[in-house]
Amino acid sequence: MGVQIIDILKRHEVGLDFLSGKVIAIDASNHLYQFLTTIRAPDGSPFTDSKGNITSHLIGLFSRTANLMQKNIRLIYVFDGPAPRLKHRELESRKEAKRAAAERYEAAIKANNLEDMRKFAGRFARLTPDMVSESKKLLEALGIPFIDAPSEGEAQAAHIVKKGNAFASASQDADSLLFGTKRLVRNLSITGRRKKQLSYSEISPELIVLDENLCELGITQDQLIALGMLVGTDYNSRGIKGVGPVRALELVKKHGDSFSKLFEEVCWDRCFDVPWTEIFDFFKNIPVTDQYELSWGEPDRNAAVSLLCGMHDFSVERVEKTMDALSKRQKGLGEYF
Repeated sequence: MGVQIIDILKRHEVGLDFLSGKVIAIDASNHLYQFLTTIRAPDGSPFTDSKGNITSHLIGLFSRTANLMQKNIRLIYVFDGPAPRLKHRELESRKEAKRAAAERYEAAIKANNLEDMRKFAGRFARLTPDMVSESKKLLEALGIPFIDAPSEGEAQAAHIVKKGNAFASASQDADSLLFGTKRLVRNLSITGRRKKQLSYSEISPELIVLDENLCELGITQDQLIALGMLVGTDYNSRGIKGVGPVRALELVKKHGDSFSKLFEEVCWDRCFDVPWTEIFDFFKNIPVTDQYELSWGEPDRNAAVSLLCGMHDFSVERVEKTMDALSKRQKGLGEYF
């Protein structure tokens, strides 16, 4: 779901050239789900190999990562760890929504309704452990480091940025800001296009700077967390009824650091059976790790061909051409990696 506060944030449109030479920590699950839901056939079905295995995530990961690498952007992928207990209810809700979407998709197939097939197909996409495993193998072949977070990938990515090991986090969601990332990059895509419902719109990467926005909004980091909780997070879905980001901002500024009074006014206990303090403390103290190494290796042409072509029927010519371009690029960068 992600916390819906983007509309009140100051965003800077930036080109990929601006990110050249910078390290970006990517929320891997966010990106892989994006590929699974958008890289699909005209009838909405995902792309598969000859054995019926879904390959949409690998198509997107290979294409986007390789293209960003050629823009001199250093990438780190951060994968989710075990889902926190607070998120279980949201995950159950998502599971039910996927079940309903799958039923509507099947009904659309029977009715030969292509529009509804496209509409509902991506809504029940699932990122499986096997998909995650082969995504990691592809990253290894590309020489890209990845990290397994002890909890939420976005929180770990934010931690990496706060430590100064990366310039920014990359995600479509604003949750990273609540976890304290100094900078957030949205729309990290080489194509300049993004699917919006059944059409595509022109987009550019956006940079959101945390300190700048806290100053613009006139609030602290703790107040930003409270604001997000009022609107709704993955740990209290849908937030307080009738409270959008603008109203939430008014409320947190009204109460300052008196969070007990803030959540009392909005009748938090009537809306949620989890104390506000538990969610607030989770954002501030979510488990992260310092046990990681960041090193960028040489692209392994044979490993990429074996995985993508040998196992999933990708075009050998296209994969080899891309890998050769990456190897040539790396040699020209010298000590870049």
